[in-house]
Amino acid sequence: MAEEDLRASRLERLAFPLGASLTTRILAVNLIPLLVLALSLFFLDSYRRQLLDERYKLARIEAQITAEALAGATPERQEALLVQIGKEQRMRLRMYDAAGTLIADSFVLDGLAFTLSDPIAAPITDDLARWTDQAVNFAVGADAAPPYAEPEDPAADSWPELARVRQQGFTQIELRRAPDGTPMINAAAPVGLNGASLLTTRNAVDITQAVRSARTSLLLIIFAALLVSIVLSLYLAATIIEPLRRLVRAAVKVRAGREREIEVPRMDERTDEIGLLARAVSDMTGALRHRIDAVESFAADVAHEIKNPLASLRSAIESLPRVTDADLRAQLEEVAAHDVRRIDRLVSEISEASRIDAELSRATFELVDLAELFANVVAAKQTRGEVRDCVVTVDKQVDDARVLGVPLRLERVAENLIDNAVSFSPPGGTIAVTVQRRGNRLAAMVCDEGPGIPDTEREKVFRRFHSQRPDHENFGNHSGLGLAIARTIIEAHDGTLCVAEESPLGGACLMFELPAT
Repeated sequence: MAEEDLRASRLERLAFPLGASLTTRILAVNLIPLLVLALSLFFLDSYRRQLLDERYKLARIEAQITAEALAGATPERQEALLVQIGKEQRMRLRMYDAAGTLIADSFVLDGLAFTLSDPIAAPITDDLARWTDQAVNFAVGADAAPPYAEPEDPAADSWPELARVRQQGFTQIELRRAPDGTPMINAAAPVGLNGASLLTTRNAVDITQAVRSARTSLLLIIFAALLVSIVLSLYLAATIIEPLRRLVRAAVKVRAGREREIEVPRMDERTDEIGLLARAVSDMTGALRHRIDAVESFAADVAHEIKNPLASLRSAIESLPRVTDADLRAQLEEVAAHDVRRIDRLVSEISEASRIDAELSRATFELVDLAELFANVVAAKQTRGEVRDCVVTVDKQVDDARVLGVPLRLERVAENLIDNAVSFSPPGGTIAVTVQRRGNRLAAMVCDEGPGIPDTEREKVFRRFHSQRPDHENFGNHSGLGLAIARTIIEAHDGTLCVAEESPLGGACLMFELPAT
């Protein structure tokens, strides 16, 4: 887990080395793809080149077919064909004889089939479109076509493409740029075998319009997507960042020691990860408050419990120098020794109670047979004479009585429960230990024939330093931490320890449950 956290942290630093805010990150993540999409505007140049290539092929075919039709026609028929084709195809057709002299011009014969747009008189929208074309061409490094201009000399050699046709004898294509930036496509083809030639001129305005229309549509899509992305990003940032800021402000107040003044927002209405985080932080704060209260209460209880034997010890020690009677001195010395043992027992029990949680959090759980564990504890106590004259039985009512736990700690629970039962049992009384299964949990009950526990005391007996002992018990022989320690251990094993509702022996019956294996 630590390696995964470290790797995630390194990736985060690599992705955002400047420590950008979450809002910036969300916007960046959502806008970067749109910026990449915007770069596709530059790839429209390939679309333009594809359209031009197709138009080159069409112009070549048109010029060749027209030249073949003109080759066998009379001059009158040639002029009629030039006028008809020019009008239908919106082209300018010019025919030259073998000497390169212009002999027919469709514009002269039938008027203009198309006119070139004047960029000076064009509206501002056309200027913007033309500037955009120039910017895109510059960005993609497109070759700029030479400007289109009618030569002063109408001879064929004034057109480079016609000059090549007259020399090489096959169709030639030339691209030029009209004043408004639209392409002008010239196609020159030989006419017959007598040296005549044909020049067709087309203003391919539709190519520019198609590219501009595609670019406009793409820009509109990008702009709409950009607007939606920004709105959604800001909304997403608000739904994430503002709750996080609320949690941060609450956490800062808790860290500053003012946790009693604020309530960490739980955001119960949210079912996403932010809501889970808010409830986790709120629960953690509640647990922290509970732990602080417990520590403060524990410290107060420790001070109170140690103060009593210390006061008694101090009184005995201060009285010793003034007492001359040997019997009274012996009693005072016994009191002092008893108080020292009591303080030692308290310190040992308090030390153990304070470190149980830490020890169990690091301990390795093993399979423990509860029936066998109780049998061993009972046998050891009987050998040491710690059960007085009580009869202790262990009844195993389940085939498999194993649980996962820390053997030494579960043994301490068994010892504390049996010690408690021995303390309250009458002379010669019976103590019954029963291990049975309850659903998916194992239950262990320790019952005695003592006076029992009143309903009002059933939770108090598990409080620290709660000690109401029977008359035959010497004062100070118990710290009042036994059952509190036992419950802490059981709860650390995901179990419960409580006073049973009914006791088969009529006295007290303490029962704990642990998950079965």
